[in-house]
Amino acid sequence: MTLDEIKSSIQQGKDAEVCIRMLTEYIAVNPESDEAYYLRGVRYWSLGRRSLAINDYLAAIRINPNSKATMAMKTSYEILNFYNKDIFNP
Repeated sequence: MTLDEIKSSIQQGKDAEVCIRMLTEYIAVNPESDEAYYLRGVRYWSLGRRSLAINDYLAAIRINPNSKATMAMKTSYEILNFYNKDIFNP
């Protein structure tokens, strides 16, 4: 399966778990595809598996520092570091 076919499946709203499996298989054959790591990271994030998402973003950034994963990583840290002083945060 090509990356374009996988992206098409994602756009069609295919189940995130199925997309993750397809991306994992693709990465096994194409370990230098930063876009595949980024896309899998996005799917993991959508399922609340943040540590796996961040690992994939970092892998994509190692391969290509200009990857879309750079912005996703920055946004992820902003979300994780959010602190609202107006509500009780122990």
